[in-house]
Amino acid sequence: MEFTAEIIAGFLGGEIAGDKDAKVWTIAKIEEGTPGALSFLSNPKYEHYIYDTDSSIVIVSREFVPSRPVRATMIRVDDPYGCFAKLLELYVANKPQKTGISPLSSIHAGARLGENCYVGEFAVIGDGVTAGDGCKIYPHVYVGDRVRLGKNVTLNAGVRIYEDCVIGDNVILHAGCVIGADGFGFAPNEKGEFVKIPQIGNVVIEDDVEIGANTCVDRATMGSTRIRKGVKLDNLIQIGHNVVVGENTVCASQVGIAGSTKVGHSCMMGGQVGIAGHLTIGDGVKLASKSGVSNSIADGQTYMGSPALPGTKFHRAHAVYRNLPDLSNRVHQIEKALEKLLKEREAAE
Repeated sequence: MEFTAEIIAGFLGGEIAGDKDAKVWTIAKIEEGTPGALSFLSNPKYEHYIYDTDSSIVIVSREFVPSRPVRATMIRVDDPYGCFAKLLELYVANKPQKTGISPLSSIHAGARLGENCYVGEFAVIGDGVTAGDGCKIYPHVYVGDRVRLGKNVTLNAGVRIYEDCVIGDNVILHAGCVIGADGFGFAPNEKGEFVKIPQIGNVVIEDDVEIGANTCVDRATMGSTRIRKGVKLDNLIQIGHNVVVGENTVCASQVGIAGSTKVGHSCMMGGQVGIAGHLTIGDGVKLASKSGVSNSIADGQTYMGSPALPGTKFHRAHAVYRNLPDLSNRVHQIEKALEKLLKEREAAE
């Protein structure tokens, strides 16, 4: 599919600097641009690439003033990154879409699929499943009995959804996601053996959630593990049983949240954050990468480190930590001086 600078500028409400008839048919990073490619410049540290890029069109900020000539046609907009994201959405929407039900899939007679659904090879859909219009179920997906899928749900290859779980509208689950496996519930008996506690709850994923590859969300012991509207979870994340993740919270890869913890809305978690069980993380909390959280956190706080500390306190503590070798040497010198003084005093007596 081919677009001119004039068409793109009209779609974005931008201003053209250069050839309005310049054409693009692919997308590339500005440092890897080729003729016919569309790129964008948002971060000033990448500015030097714009003078040598072979991309035909580059989206830039309205305030951008080049320090030397630019070969590419520029489209000036208020938010280059946001506008480029819109174009990517348009690009994806215009890609060929999978359609139809593969004869190699297995769909129980008791399942009900909406209009314009796609089901790929070797997908298995259980009894009592309902799927809304426009769902895409790719090969090797398993959808257990009585699962409810909303409209326009995308289940990429190898997703597993256990029985009785509920998935809202416009949810995207990436390859290898496991939704509704048993929570980690065991109790010791009189012999010291760990006996499994049945996990009879489910998982509820609300609208507009996206969950990355090989992320696991465990079913509740009772009730529901709940991922609320607009949450974005990266790859390789573990959400324990009975956890609630609040609206529009985002988590980077390898976050782990233990059972029964409640996370507020609009939180941000860096990679490898670990949160202990039965805690409350307030609204708007920010947790830096590798934070280890063992206590509840109030609204709007920023924590980092392990054990996690408020941001300013962590930086003060880290400043001391960086100087520990010097402090250790100074203490050693003081001990030697003190020992010498004591010996001299003993000799004088």
